[in-house]
Amino acid sequence: MEKTEQQQPFWWRFYRYQNERFPFLGHGLLVGAFTFSAISYSRICRGVEGFISLQDYAVGLFITLSLFFLLRIFDEFKDKEDDAKYRQYLPVPRGLIRLEELKSIGWIVGFAQLCVLGWFQPQMLSLYFLVMTYLLLMGVEFFVPKWLKARQIAYIASHMVIIPLVDLYASGLDWLLEGAPPHSGLVLFFVVSYLNGVVLEFGRKLRAPESEEPGVVSYTGLYGVRGGTIAWMGLLIATWVAVLAAASFAGYGWVGSLIFTALAIICLVPGFAFLRSPTPKKAKYIEYASALWTFTMYLGLGGIPMVLQLI
Repeated sequence: MEKTEQQQPFWWRFYRYQNERFPFLGHGLLVGAFTFSAISYSRICRGVEGFISLQDYAVGLFITLSLFFLLRIFDEFKDKEDDAKYRQYLPVPRGLIRLEELKSIGWIVGFAQLCVLGWFQPQMLSLYFLVMTYLLLMGVEFFVPKWLKARQIAYIASHMVIIPLVDLYASGLDWLLEGAPPHSGLVLFFVVSYLNGVVLEFGRKLRAPESEEPGVVSYTGLYGVRGGTIAWMGLLIATWVAVLAAASFAGYGWVGSLIFTALAIICLVPGFAFLRSPTPKKAKYIEYASALWTFTMYLGLGGIPMVLQLI
């Protein structure tokens, strides 16, 4: 008799879980670009040649990726009641993995983070604890869960702060490890990061009418197809403006601005298509465009200029 997924060994179930909820390969690429670009933009603004050591980058990537993984685990606990009621197809409510197992994994990850930082980068512990404090506050919904749940924009606005905080940590792999103050230009990079997070959030929660689920938040459900889509497009345009400001501050010139503008136009196309014909396939294109925009913005602001400088 074939085993059910609940009867499979832990390693198999955890592999399936991460594949559905936090694919390490895909997230690793995005977080790798995120971390590399934050460091690069900081160094470019400070006028420092070269990149940090590969060891420091590897440690930083482990910490940033595992912080986002902890955020995923926290969300499983935070959303457990709604998931059990409305999304029984997800790994936790259907029994693929238990919350107790995720809790143990979370403790192991946190312990590993402290050990790695204590051994390799003790200077980074202050920024790490800053991020973890905010992450813990998010886990308890800032002690006002009912108030936030009734106000989706306040919910998103407060939760997206974690993105620039992790960015602050990542940039610290440059300035903090070298004993320098953070450059003022990083503020623009953090604004881009915050807005990119909101673009991703809106982009993955725009749905065709037939794809709406009872009890599951979507911005098309809250504001309608037209309102939700226009909000997403407006957020992408706002991010584009912030990107141009950050690029100008770093001295990238008109070529960089032209490239960012072309990418913005390309990524807006799925929004116009969805407005004309709101199908599930076109909603997915908006999600892909959001990810493409975020990935290319990080690489464009820090990663690619650093690579060109190194070669």
